[in-house]
Amino acid sequence: MSDALVLNATYEPLCVVSGRRAVVLVLSARAVSLEASTTVLHAERTAVAVPAVVRLTRYVKVPHRAVVPITRKGVLARDGHRCVYCGAAATSLDHVVPKSRGGAHSWENVVAACGRCNHTKADRPLHEMGWRVQCRSWPPRAPTGAAWRILGSRRLDPTWLPFLQPAVPAPAA
Repeated sequence: MSDALVLNATYEPLCVVSGRRAVVLVLSARAVSLEASTTVLHAERTAVAVPAVVRLTRYVKVPHRAVVPITRKGVLARDGHRCVYCGAAATSLDHVVPKSRGGAHSWENVVAACGRCNHTKADRPLHEMGWRVQCRSWPPRAPTGAAWRILGSRRLDPTWLPFLQPAVPAPAA
């Protein structure tokens, strides 16, 4: 069964729930289905389309962490799934200032990189390599907005993108 994106009454992304939980929210009138998935749940006398996106009918105040936790998926999404050094498809993460040289594991120091650039750079800083960054948004920084909180380890459903824009770029093909 597919997952569903839950939006607050103000269309702010809150979390991702299972398709079964989304159906329960809709049937109990706690949420309204905005987008349906291709999955259908069958009962004895009825069939219900499993929602892909639901909006709560009442506003829920949820305390969020001030800082979005750093994840591999988040860094790749922030950098558009492209290597910041050469522009190729990114497959790994790189610390701009290597951890062996005192660099932190933070949004400001971790960037997406292709395997070749990451291996070539190794544990050297950029000024030793003579490299320049080809990234549009330099220096890297922590993403902001509620949409980044739902990325976690979940699969990003393409039907969610209109509700997450402009915070989350579409993955490169």
